[in-house]
Amino acid sequence: MKIAQIPPLMESVPPMLYGGTERIVSYLTEELINQGHEVTLFASGDSYTSAELVPCCARALRLSNVKDPLPYSLLQLDLVFRRAHEFDVLHFHNDCLHFPLMRNFAHKSVTTLHGRLDLPDLAPLFKQFNKMPVVSISSDQRRPLAANWVATVYHGLPRNLYSIKNQDEGDYLAFLGRICPDKGIVRAIEIARRTGQRLKIAAKVDKVDQCYFDETVSPLLAAPNVEFIGEIGENEKEAFLNGAKALIFPIEWPEPFGLVMIEAMACGTPVIAFPHGSVREVIDDGVSGFIVESVDEAAAAVAKVDNLDRRLVRKTFEHKFTSELMARNYIKVYERLLKRPNSSLGKAKPAPNLSLIEPFDRYRQPSRPGAE
Repeated sequence: MKIAQIPPLMESVPPMLYGGTERIVSYLTEELINQGHEVTLFASGDSYTSAELVPCCARALRLSNVKDPLPYSLLQLDLVFRRAHEFDVLHFHNDCLHFPLMRNFAHKSVTTLHGRLDLPDLAPLFKQFNKMPVVSISSDQRRPLAANWVATVYHGLPRNLYSIKNQDEGDYLAFLGRICPDKGIVRAIEIARRTGQRLKIAAKVDKVDQCYFDETVSPLLAAPNVEFIGEIGENEKEAFLNGAKALIFPIEWPEPFGLVMIEAMACGTPVIAFPHGSVREVIDDGVSGFIVESVDEAAAAVAKVDNLDRRLVRKTFEHKFTSELMARNYIKVYERLLKRPNSSLGKAKPAPNLSLIEPFDRYRQPSRPGAE
């Protein structure tokens, strides 16, 4: 098949540092090529890929410090639109900005939704574009939103990307990802305090979360058993995760997938996670980690984590979360998509009922006396 992959432009493919969606697009692209498919990647110019690369901006937008990414995203979609006839499948990973432009290509397009879907403003959009095929990355992710779901495909990593370097227990707890309230960093620090374990934090701080970091998190980093490393790259993750007794995943939001969980599992490192979002689908409680309801339960799990066999943790990853399996599952999605009749998917819907939109006049200022 000829397949177009369309990721966000904020990070390169793969990303230099943090960037879960772009990392998955990279793994998927390379594995599709390994399995004999022809792939074109519409991404930033600093991406590194075996596919045909169509540069949609010179560098990843986050590294370019652009003020408004929207114009670049629209230029990307225009490039895809003008070349859409060349491909059997258009696979989008950039939310739903493309829906209006690509409505007539619904019969050959699919969109993986990588973000949270419990936002009320999404419902009317997906009701209007209810012919656009979408893929979830966990079953839980679907729960808040009615949409044209065609599959759930779990993320996957290359089988040989990480390996077990340490079959014995590690000597610290690890937190890996991003600093924000939803990720539960304060909980992680409290778990380390309760257990007396060292905690190493390898995480990025986005501009939007800088105030939270400065006011809430930074004072807690003064604890003698807490070490803030900052953002780390792909080549540093294996050693970081292998050296850990467990990955702490104390999330406080409906995590759509949680790539860091399977990164830890690929290193044989157990995960101690709170039961939000996809966690119960990713972690086999008592095998690849522990699912806990509170800080107290997490502290108790730390005491038990050395009883888990790190080789079984790794085998759980190999059974469920490799990029080879992910690509095969997406190929099944593509094949089912292409077997469906074009007429049922590719026909544009009528224009929306404008009576549902508040009239502009309601927001006009009252006329001044004597004004026209």
